Amino acid sequence: MPKDRSDKSSPDKQSSEKREKATAYAKGLGMLARREHSRRELGRKLRQGGYEADEAAAALDRLGAQHYQDDERFGEMLVRSRAAQGYGPARLRAELKSHGLSDARIRALLDAAEVDWAASAAAQLRRRYGGKASADPAEKQRRAQFLLRRGFPAATVRGLTHAEVDELADESD
Repeated sequence: MPKDRSDKSSPDKQSSEKREKATAYAKGLGMLARREHSRRELGRKLRQGGYEADEAAAALDRLGAQHYQDDERFGEMLVRSRAAQGYGPARLRAELKSHGLSDARIRALLDAAEVDWAASAAAQLRRRYGGKASADPAEKQRRAQFLLRRGFPAATVRGLTHAEVDELADESD
């Protein structure tokens, strides 16, 4: 005769009842184990995960005190990563600002990065458009807009796009 299981809950249900929601600290630590997060980003993710604001704040304080979460380290990682991807200082500044870093800290991070922004912009131009210069004003404008969207300073962009035109003039002589 088959057993009546209607009065007993299934093993899956029992195990899920035993598992409780992880603490905000444990959840934050798990996120930091995967990659660096800014304090603002981590707090937002914890609140979206259903944690109360005071519990999330306490977890952030504890993670910061134990040096698991560090905005300075996060900023260094972000600058290094984005500069390697070919983004300029204006784009990096905006992204760091959106993560809640102060202007002074952002300035220090960009100065410490020691990136040759002109060389990086030139490399992006070569990667995108090849080594051929363009005398067409519309094409020159497209190239300039591309570099500006990537966050390079206008003076750098102007220098590179004018250098292209000067190189063409030298070749035709």
